[in-house]
Amino acid sequence: MPTAGQSIVVGLNAVILAADPDQPQVLIVPQKDSDVALPFGPFNPAEDRTFEIGLRRWVAEQARFQLGYVEQLYTFGDRGREAPVAAMSGQENSRIISVGYLGLTPVAAPPPEGGGQWRDWYRFFPWEDWRNGKPDMIDSEIVPRLRAWADEAGAPGGRASRHDRLKHAFGLDDANWNEQHALDRFELLYEAGLVDEAARDGQTEGPPPGPKLGQPMASDHRRILATAIMRLRGKVRYRPIVFELMPEFFTLSALQQVVEGIVGYRLHKQNFRRALDRTGFVEGTGRMEVKTGGRPAELFRYRRIALAGQPSLGLATPRL
Repeated sequence: MPTAGQSIVVGLNAVILAADPDQPQVLIVPQKDSDVALPFGPFNPAEDRTFEIGLRRWVAEQARFQLGYVEQLYTFGDRGREAPVAAMSGQENSRIISVGYLGLTPVAAPPPEGGGQWRDWYRFFPWEDWRNGKPDMIDSEIVPRLRAWADEAGAPGGRASRHDRLKHAFGLDDANWNEQHALDRFELLYEAGLVDEAARDGQTEGPPPGPKLGQPMASDHRRILATAIMRLRGKVRYRPIVFELMPEFFTLSALQQVVEGIVGYRLHKQNFRRALDRTGFVEGTGRMEVKTGGRPAELFRYRRIALAGQPSLGLATPRL
């Protein structure tokens, strides 16, 4: 039961992702205080028959974007997650429970003026992008500061527990980097007070020391985005979800670049294509894409109709 005088508000959040050959994109809505946010708003049971209908309405109003593919992501209800309070209910003492959704679109076309804006999602998580090798900031900034935090006397759960979490989240010592631990890494940085949201939410006494670790977002929206990245990186391997991010016709090189943008590392080209051939997901069109200064490349398409109703498979993501 809510405490006396406290109400519960159900909010709706949308993580809308797109991909181009260079960077995966997320649709954000600028805020008055210079922060950025995911499209969000309260669920109105009097107007909306389902959560998804309400979500589509909020995205259309705030971002001027029409959602296509969408699936439920997670329900976020931790106490204090709404600090500062998301301006949804008009009641400062409301406890906000948010239902997050993941939306995918193949084209990051700019919404009309006054709507949302597309941003490279690695702007918010620069340590997650290993396509050009291990980011320097991991060894120069993140790991030393997290080790100092893990060594603090009286650490809840003990120092060994903190060091173990750090080891597995960031692939230290004999552990390997696992791209699917994106949420674990952000939560460690938040708990250690190394991201701006921790100071804003009163978790630390002052701003984080050292360089800024990614662009902050309103409320707990960066955590919600990390959850979506974790979900998408996992689903690429067991469902053909990546084709929701592709145009109708694409080259195999463009497909590989989109997958690399999602998982955050370079793929072994030959092994990737051999595995793709075994899935039967794509077929050649006989049409060629000609780029200035490059060799013509055949255009392919996803065999959506032919594969409808068959068991779901995903794409192999062999490292270079």
